[in-house]
Amino acid sequence: MLNEILNFNREFVARKDYLPYQTTKYPDRKLAILTCMDTRLTHLLPAALGLKNGDVKMIKNAGGVVLAPYGGVVRSLLVAVLELGVEEILVIGHTDCGVCGMRPEVMRQHLLARGVSPETLETIDREGTVDLDAWFTGFAGEEQAVRDSVAMLRAHPLLPKDVAIHGLIIDSNTGELRPLDIQTEK
Repeated sequence: MLNEILNFNREFVARKDYLPYQTTKYPDRKLAILTCMDTRLTHLLPAALGLKNGDVKMIKNAGGVVLAPYGGVVRSLLVAVLELGVEEILVIGHTDCGVCGMRPEVMRQHLLARGVSPETLETIDREGTVDLDAWFTGFAGEEQAVRDSVAMLRAHPLLPKDVAIHGLIIDSNTGELRPLDIQTEK
């Protein structure tokens, strides 16, 4: 697969197909979006929101959630706000999310089936650096996951209070947006 990608890329650059995508590092709409890495959203989400390349800072992870107040998601959002001019954040969950109902015992079985040794899992559990069961636990519902992430961001001590933070759900089939937790203008 990598060779196919590299061959395509050489042709892409040679044809200068990158020209329509050129923009600056600053988001034109002063907007950051936290959403899921779900493949259905790759083109659907920007199309459903009327976004083009350069409009937003897009942060994606499994479930589109904030797991830790000082993890990579919050760091990325702080950089977007403090360095790149973001004034508004959308947390967008989606219907039929694979993280909904994810169970740690199933994830452990997947790891073992893929060659991770039981001893490795035991060592991680014993060291206590990370609670794998908590880390691999999904959420009970997409709406609550969005609400929890929005609440964590709004309460974060380092996130400036003049940044508007909203929660929405997008239908992963139709692209229809449903507002959940909309912050009024400040």
